[in-house]
Amino acid sequence: YVSVYVRYHSKMYTFEIDKSKFLKICAIIMHLYLLYCISGMNAAVRATVRVGIYTGAKVYFVHEGYQGLVDGGDNIRQATWESVSMMLQLGGTVIGSARCQDFRSKEGRAKAACNLVKLGITNLCVIGGDGSLTGANEFRNEWSELLQILLKAGKITAEEAKRSSHLNIVGMVGSIDNDFCGTDMTIGTDSALHRIMEVVDAITTTAQSHQRAFILEVMGRHCGYLALVTALACGADWVFIPEMPPDEGWEDHLCRRLTYQRSIGNRLNVIIVAEGALDLHGKPITCDIIKNLVTKKLGFDTRATVLGHVQRGGTPSAFDRILGSRMGVEAVMALLEATPNTPACVVSLSGNMAVRLPLMECVQVTKEVTTAMAEGRFEEAVKLRGKSFENNWNTYKLLAHVTAPDVKSNINIAILNVGAPCAGMNAAVRSAVRIGILQGHNMLAVHDGFDGLANGTTESSGWSLPASMIEEISLNIAKFNIHALVIIGGFEAFVGGLELVTAREKYEELCIPLVVIPATVSNNVPGSDFSIGADTALNTITTTCDRIKQSAAGTKRRVFIIETMGGYCGYLATMAGLAAGADAAYIYEEPFGIHDLETNVEHLLEKMKTTVKRGLILRNEKCNANYTTDFLFNLYSEEGKGVFDCRKNVLGHMQQGGTPTPFDRNFGTKMGAKAVLWLTDKLKECYRHGRIFANTPDSACVLGMKKRAMIFQPLSDLKEDTDFEHRIPKTQWWLKLRPILKILAKYKISLDTSETATMEHVIKKRGTV
Repeated sequence: YVSVYVRYHSKMYTFEIDKSKFLKICAIIMHLYLLYCISGMNAAVRATVRVGIYTGAKVYFVHEGYQGLVDGGDNIRQATWESVSMMLQLGGTVIGSARCQDFRSKEGRAKAACNLVKLGITNLCVIGGDGSLTGANEFRNEWSELLQILLKAGKITAEEAKRSSHLNIVGMVGSIDNDFCGTDMTIGTDSALHRIMEVVDAITTTAQSHQRAFILEVMGRHCGYLALVTALACGADWVFIPEMPPDEGWEDHLCRRLTYQRSIGNRLNVIIVAEGALDLHGKPITCDIIKNLVTKKLGFDTRATVLGHVQRGGTPSAFDRILGSRMGVEAVMALLEATPNTPACVVSLSGNMAVRLPLMECVQVTKEVTTAMAEGRFEEAVKLRGKSFENNWNTYKLLAHVTAPDVKSNINIAILNVGAPCAGMNAAVRSAVRIGILQGHNMLAVHDGFDGLANGTTESSGWSLPASMIEEISLNIAKFNIHALVIIGGFEAFVGGLELVTAREKYEELCIPLVVIPATVSNNVPGSDFSIGADTALNTITTTCDRIKQSAAGTKRRVFIIETMGGYCGYLATMAGLAAGADAAYIYEEPFGIHDLETNVEHLLEKMKTTVKRGLILRNEKCNANYTTDFLFNLYSEEGKGVFDCRKNVLGHMQQGGTPTPFDRNFGTKMGAKAVLWLTDKLKECYRHGRIFANTPDSACVLGMKKRAMIFQPLSDLKEDTDFEHRIPKTQWWLKLRPILKILAKYKISLDTSETATMEHVIKKRGTV
């Protein structure tokens, strides 16, 4: 007997297996089924293959989906580590996809079962939508019956039937529509949003030049997620989605809305339509219907664009690559734990956590959404879509189709950006200002951060507020009668907010509610798992790494050393390493010495002696004062002589620029809106004796994303979890993903991510999140 040990989620799994039968029985075999070719699936394929091999299993590709499973032969081929190299940046799927009528019949499924039994395959990893996952579950449920059919026909032996007595299944959801209930995001959705926003941004410029109205149809036959998030991200004038048809008389309302926008000086109008949009009577609302309405009734120069399958293609976003990689790892772990009594599960994303859900519960709830829409229960349909969809819809309703109230609140709220700029800040400012105006508040824009709040100067003040500046700030708060502050920025904003709270004892004018919205490419603000701007920077790094690797096409073996930003925070280096397929990522949070460097160099040398031709090393800018980027470049260059040569790149401030990603626009929009709504409630609590007086810890908070929800945490409570010297939180969730990065780079280490992904239930999850 041999013992197999796998450590995962702080638990050790032990398998005692007959050595002679090890490869046949213990093998975790993956069937990759891809009905639609969408971006991000190759990342899931790559992670599943490599982690499967890491556990000691044989892994097989099934080419052309279920059709390949039925046909067998060369369609089912063993995968190797090298067979999934250089595929992260590719859209679609490298193993093909096809619809299969044969699999719908029992005869066809019996053929598929026979092909699996002959190869000793008893575990399937299925990637697809609810239809393909339902088919996989049906296949599993009738597995014993199929074996009996094959036995009677003499196509398999009794020994083969005994060896393959049960079938385990785990699913990963791949769909750009994000229409599968139980997960916040499906693989491919974020990449589709990137394609859509690229088109929207391009159209916006021409629309402004010609004063045109543009109508864009996006995919979403039964789900309006793409349309809804696009409308939030671009500030569309109107959105049509299947889950919430417009009220009766929407035509007049739409025309009034467009007319008003033109009257206040807007030179363009943007209307987003999901392809499955309907009115209250179930009649389709199409681009042509809207175009004819706007043209005839308003006389506006109007254009309609149907994006079509362009949304399915292109390079996967960094988010989809990381999501696919994490789901692939979790899928293998789910199969390792599976028993004959374990229900088929689907691995999904909740907040930033990987979770496992019963497959058929998710399918059932997904079908309930369709039923609710068909029966006119639209509010329920929105809720069934999940908390993420519901939050997006509620934010859209807050920002659209609403006019400012006639009665003012006499409340002044000041908004200021602090520290280095980052993509997505404008989205937070825009939504905060609009929500404030809709609440009847007077919204004040403070230019030049804390300096502007203190004395109107434009010079940088550093990241700590001097005592004289705090005094000036208190005087200007009184002068401008400011009742609340929204501070948008990075670690400087966090520390500045803390110092304002500390100074409340001395300056009564500072006893006002304030909220800090994390916005920095470094993603180093305590109290939040994500910061506005980090996703844009991450995509910039990932895209640049792709181009750098491609630049060496046709040359000999080459290793690239790339330096990223982040200060002492290694978030960008680590996540870009996962997204770009790095061989190593050096960060401050994980100290390393000369022996570690020696191990990394030797490991890369061995890889480069095979068919691998590209190496990628990422280094966080402040990971080590002595092992600089130049040092690493010289080390790898010297040790790689005769095997590979090296190039180095310092990406610099290009990581802070660029057009915000859909995630950062959407995240910033929701954060800005939520912050001002919280301040509005807090101002009511703090109104005493005719004035605002806020001196409790919970009146000064950081608004952050923690695991599954946006929450407010008092600044004072976060001091204990902050390393002020290095400007990072003491606990950072993404450090648990670093073992995945190393395993996918072929290091032989223990896989321990410590966050337990246990089986949850969709109904319970919908009610508590």
